[in-house]
Amino acid sequence: MKAVAILRFSAEDGPGYFASFLDRHSIPWRLFKLDQGNVVPDDPEQFSGLVLMGGPMSVNDDLPWIPPVIALIQKALARDMPCLGHCLGGQLMSKALGGEVTKNPVKEIGWNPLQAERNAEARHWLGDAIVDGEALTTFQWHGETFSLPAAAVRILTGNACSNQAFVIGKSLGMQCHTEMTPEMIDSWCKDWAAENADPTLPSVQEPAEMKAGMADNLQSLRRLSDRLYSKWIAGLQR
Repeated sequence: MKAVAILRFSAEDGPGYFASFLDRHSIPWRLFKLDQGNVVPDDPEQFSGLVLMGGPMSVNDDLPWIPPVIALIQKALARDMPCLGHCLGGQLMSKALGGEVTKNPVKEIGWNPLQAERNAEARHWLGDAIVDGEALTTFQWHGETFSLPAAAVRILTGNACSNQAFVIGKSLGMQCHTEMTPEMIDSWCKDWAAENADPTLPSVQEPAEMKAGMADNLQSLRRLSDRLYSKWIAGLQR
């Protein structure tokens, strides 16, 4: 089986739990560290799927790797190759599909509840229990949001940010983070002050609150991650 290509844009935003999930399912993967100067691959046919991680930058920034990443996503989607975007990665997917990335009304930082949409795609990707009301808690760290591309179907939404996850064919773009590990959360919390976020907002948590919620919320997040990742790998080109 060809490897899954994982594009990393920041050293602090690695594949985390997603890499462990692939290892557990004996699916090979290759990490491209764009933050260390790795070149963006230009031929998606070398891989079984394309994964895009998060990062502190904006897709609207004038960065040299953004145009080739957008082009790679477009090539992959044109070949019906499964793409998976986490936060910045979901925003890159939206832009590649003609969507826009703009400032969200508020920042989301920490554990935030989401709701599943009640449509056929949501049931396929999330399962009946979640669509019919099972509580969802995901990890967030963003100040921007993506618009829904044409032909995309939204499967997750939230009070502070409406567009949390969309699907188009075998591909999934997310605003939320499903790849988190305790080590990643601890690392990100060190940068909390630099966000200049308002801790009085319901969508913003301080580091102590995020860490206190890890034990319970990570279990919920793992169930969601396993469900979404299992559906995604089913579409890999083998």
